[in-house]
Amino acid sequence: MKYLFASDIHGSAYYCRKLLDAFREEQAERLVLLGDLLYHGPRNDLPREYAPKEVIALLNEHKNKIYAVRGNCEAEVDQMVLEFPVMADYCILSVDGRTFYATHGHIYNQDNLPPLQEGDILIHGHTHVLKAQQMDGYILLNPGSVSIPKEGNPATYAVLENSIFTIKDFDGNTVREMRLP
Repeated sequence: MKYLFASDIHGSAYYCRKLLDAFREEQAERLVLLGDLLYHGPRNDLPREYAPKEVIALLNEHKNKIYAVRGNCEAEVDQMVLEFPVMADYCILSVDGRTFYATHGHIYNQDNLPPLQEGDILIHGHTHVLKAQQMDGYILLNPGSVSIPKEGNPATYAVLENSIFTIKDFDGNTVREMRLP
């Protein structure tokens, strides 16, 4: 199964459309959203084409293909307008015999690890900084930010297929790639 991971849309209709175009082009079977879908938060500038109502409509069209977790910008009102669950702090995925602990990153991250076993994979957003790194006992992945990337990174998403985690920009360029052991 092919998964597309993305985080931190922050209400940008422009980048949400780009993300959904990439989802179609990649022919992924599931879209895993790692939080901060509709709002930009008080620490971020408004993203390009900030239009949360449009993002709601765009994402709801794909409700049966989305797994999502709650970011620090999600609120109960978001669940009232989104037609797929968004209020869980984490999601456990089993992919090709590997356990993925998917979360936003504001609660569980490399400084506050969830209950991981040797070889598990922690994937989160929140920092807006992409990562694909072998840590001591686990793998840390972050697809970066769809709409407000930081530390000089481009806007990105990631694809997982055949044990290869590939972070791409919206021009289709591979930014970082990691073969999962």
